Amino acid sequence: MFLQRSAVAVARRAAVSPAMRGFATTAFRQTATNNSVAAKSEVPVQKLSDIVDQAVTMAMIEEADWSHDADIRTKDDLLGPGAQPGTVPTDIEQSTGLERLEILAKIEGVDIFDLRPLDASRLGTLQDPILVRSAGEEQYAGCTGFPKDSHSVLWLTITRDRPVERCPECGSVYKMQYVGPEETHDHHGHDHHHDPALDEPKNFSHFVDPKYW
Repeated sequence: MFLQRSAVAVARRAAVSPAMRGFATTAFRQTATNNSVAAKSEVPVQKLSDIVDQAVTMAMIEEADWSHDADIRTKDDLLGPGAQPGTVPTDIEQSTGLERLEILAKIEGVDIFDLRPLDASRLGTLQDPILVRSAGEEQYAGCTGFPKDSHSVLWLTITRDRPVERCPECGSVYKMQYVGPEETHDHHGHDHHHDPALDEPKNFSHFVDPKYW
């Protein structure tokens, strides 16, 4: 046991001579390195912005060519053709309904949902309210006051039955401008004839039950 420990201690203290690399091996490694650098230098370097611009341009060309003969007449035309088997579908291929209508409108440069902010250059009044375009039965309008950003956003609900609403903070008046399709009375259950007993109260006196008058 004593001899084994002595041998280990002597081995640790002995100087180890470095292994010499041959000239042929060094030259071979240097040549391989130079070849790899030359191979990398031959690959053209493109900026990420150039690649993105090319992809966007190709997508715009393909969508423009595809939508050139697109004609939206009925809701059945808002069904995409779908992608070919083994390919990743694009938005123009797999979108349906309102999403497809919005994409086709953007291709033609039309903001189908009119996402522009409301007129904040004046205070809406009952005689001259601020118009809010709506294609549905109900629409939300966000008021930030007059002048604009004078108070936090207050969301007002305007409907076809009650198209005028006033902001409780600044008093600005908003009115719905319905631009949707006109409903025919042939569809049962979709007309606007309500039970008179369920009419919305017009003032505070209507909140009181008539039996308490």
